[in-house]
Amino acid sequence: PYPTNSKIIMGDVLNHAALKQAMQGQDVVYANLTGEDLDIQANSVIAAMKACDVKRLIFVLSLGIYDEVPGKFGEWNNAVIGEPLKPFRRAADAIEASGLEYTILRPAWLTDEDIIDYELTSRNEPFKGTIVSRKSVAALIT
Repeated sequence: PYPTNSKIIMGDVLNHAALKQAMQGQDVVYANLTGEDLDIQANSVIAAMKACDVKRLIFVLSLGIYDEVPGKFGEWNNAVIGEPLKPFRRAADAIEASGLEYTILRPAWLTDEDIIDYELTSRNEPFKGTIVSRKSVAALIT
């Protein structure tokens, strides 16, 4: 169940006119996107938010975008998804430079476990953990 004051909109994030229309009157934008063009998608969201004077953004990216995952797990993670993370990092850079109030979530590898258990780390702290349940991420966001 979603909070009663939420509005779920599904559409093409690269359709700027539709995106601007969807953002009219919104207080917060939550984006959970993916793809090789994630940085372009992020810039589209940022532009529409600025056009509509929406100031607060919650954007889900991934662990490893700041090369913050320590040890053997960090080495493995970088070997497995390092290259695909490049647009994620460019998206983070765009968000950080946007002037918006933002939260970037960097979940670890996702599981379907029925548990809520997570740790928070800031941008400049070593990443903690290796997995997190989708249920935990949802609990944090809502």
